Amino acid sequence: MENTPVLTTPRLLLRRFCEADADALFSLLRDPAVNAFLPMFAPRTLQEAQRYLREEYLQSYARPSGFRYAVCLREGGAPIGYLRLGDEESHDLGYALQRAVWGRGFAAEAAGALLAHLREAGLPYVTATHDVRNPASGRVMQKLGMRYQYSYDELWQPKNRLVTFRLYQCNLDGDEGRVFRGYWDRYPVHFIEPLAADGPARDARRAVPR
Repeated sequence: MENTPVLTTPRLLLRRFCEADADALFSLLRDPAVNAFLPMFAPRTLQEAQRYLREEYLQSYARPSGFRYAVCLREGGAPIGYLRLGDEESHDLGYALQRAVWGRGFAAEAAGALLAHLREAGLPYVTATHDVRNPASGRVMQKLGMRYQYSYDELWQPKNRLVTFRLYQCNLDGDEGRVFRGYWDRYPVHFIEPLAADGPARDARRAVPR
């Protein structure tokens, strides 16, 4: 599977990051409203952001798998965010956008393009998680056709904060019976919430994913 090919949508260009994107990434990651739900502390200096860019993005392009995109507007300019797919068994989808472009559907548009590519490439499934205090991220997952599977409590590192995450999954190969159990098995506090969008309420704390 080709690593991070260029993708386009009606409004967006998804491309690889480059060294020149350090300023834009620094601005994104240091915004308190954005960083509140990201799995890292905000970089304190541009140099820290440059190191993060090299380690998390530029070096990944040498590996045979993994997708790490700079999300840009089609008319050009610096990245307005990022979109990435983890290399682990969960195939975890992550994204963040500048606060100035929130509410315009860009996250779902970018992620939808990547899911379409992954489906054609034969990846069987993708998961995504969101902090229960960040329901807007869950709405993006629902727009993508991802289905809520379960929730779990994790002492989130490096921020050392107890977080309840909701896991969503999209089975790209059509096998709707598959549920990624990794977090359910790893974390002892796990349950299924009676979310209205997913049908009738279920007794979450006694249920086990299929």
